[in-house]
Parts: sequence; C-alpha cells; structure tokens
Amino acid sequence: MPELPEVEVVCQGLTPSLIGRKILAINHSGKKLRCPFPRAAVGRYGVGTTVVAVTRRAKYLLIALDNGALIVIHLGMSGKLRLTRPEAPRLPHDHVRIRLASDQELRLNDARRFGLFDLLPPDAAGAAKWLRALGPEPLGGEFTAAYLHGKSQGKKMPIKNLLMDNRVVVGIGNIYASESLFEARVSPLNPAGKVTPAALKRIVASSRKVLRQAIKAGGTTISDFANVRGESGHFQLQLMVYDRAGRPCRVCGATIKKTVLGGRSTFFCPHCQR
Repeated sequence: MPELPEVEVVCQGLTPSLIGRKILAINHSGKKLRCPFPRAAVGRYGVGTTVVAVTRRAKYLLIALDNGALIVIHLGMSGKLRLTRPEAPRLPHDHVRIRLASDQELRLNDARRFGLFDLLPPDAAGAAKWLRALGPEPLGGEFTAAYLHGKSQGKKMPIKNLLMDNRVVVGIGNIYASESLFEARVSPLNPAGKVTPAALKRIVASSRKVLRQAIKAGGTTISDFANVRGESGHFQLQLMVYDRAGRPCRVCGATIKKTVLGGRSTFFCPHCQR
C-alpha cells in the first residue's frame, strides 16, 4: 500500500505536468472504486477548468481547480497514477482518465479498486469529508515530541500502533513505522504511555529522517508501486528491519524478529530496540 513517501513522490511528479493545464474530459470505466464516480460534479465542476495546484494531505492527492473545486485521489492498496498520451492503449484496471489540453492523459489504474476518486464542489472543498479528523503531518511543525507525549499519555497500545493512527499523525504506515522505530532504537512493542520523553523525541526525529530519505529515494517498491513515469522506488534497498525477519540486523548482527500488532506484520531488532 502506498504510504506518505510514495504519495509525495507521485505529487511531485504530477505538479509540473498538471499546473496550468486545462481539463478537457474526465472518463470513467463504469466500475466502482471506494465511492461512486461523481459524474454530475465532474460534468459541472471538472471539465473545462484549469489545474492551479497539486498538493498532498496524508495519503490523499489534492488537485485544486481554478473554480475552487477539488479533485481528491487516494491510491488505496494497489492504485497507480501515470501520465500518458491519450492514444496510448488502455491497460486493464484503468478506471479514471483525465484528458489534459497538453495532449496528455492522467490515468488512475487500480486492480483492487480500494482507491478513491472524488470531485468536491467549490462550496464543499474546504470541508472535504475525506480529510476530517486527520492528525498533523509528520514532516510539519505540529508534530513534535511534546505533541506526541500528550497523545501517548495513558495509552496501553503499542507505540507502533499509535504512530499508525491517522488521528494522531498522518501517513506513517506499516513500513515507515517499523523503520522509524528502528532508527529511534525503540521497540514497537512498548506501551505508548510508557515511552519516555527522550525516546519520543527520538521517534519524531527518526520519523522525519526516514520519511525524507524515502522520498529522496523515490519511495519503496515492495510489490508494485511506481511513480507517474512507471518507475519503481529504491528505498526498499535501504530497509533496516521491514520484511527482513530471520536475517541479521545491519547494525548489530542479531536476528530480526517478526510479530503481529494490530493485524499488521511488525519487524524489529530485539537487541537494538528496547
């Protein structure tokens, strides 16, 4: 599943190709994604408008239009966005196609159809239902050790589960929670309320460091993530613990362990992470 770095890589890749481009058409395969295709809103607020901004909030891509409307895209479990020529053959699972005046087409491909495509009218864009109740961005100024300390107090859940709660902090999925906690030398099993302020400070710094490194590396391709040009990411080559169960720790040589927390596979070094 694409996490924050992968979505940021896609966002950065789309920005120069979309901003200032007029939308000529938005077509749909007829198959439902996470929500029904907003056909009426697309016709009224999408076609004929010009893209003025491409941003990211959590794992959502936001395409702002010059009439105040907002296209919201979430890649779900298997979604990909790619830029192609309009005449290029359609691939299986190309569910949404946005035709641009630049003689390009942005296509949302989603085999499992857990992704999202929505278009919010101008009067609803500021209160997007998909963006409510989200915590701060991990790379933003609100995500601090003091903030995380406040959110962890009295919590018995493992610290990894707290980091993956989008109401606490957005975009830190399974891969980067494991990697960030390794970088911070904190066990993912520790109850959040028992993690010391010093360790929480390390977690915040490590989360920022790991996420920035992953963005710089083009994201992590474990199964099928690709950027808008169809290229794989390279951060999987730098993973310290994720998906390395039974292999030696790159730091101390101890065997990487695997457990399950909150229904998600969790990887850690029992020696480095206490």
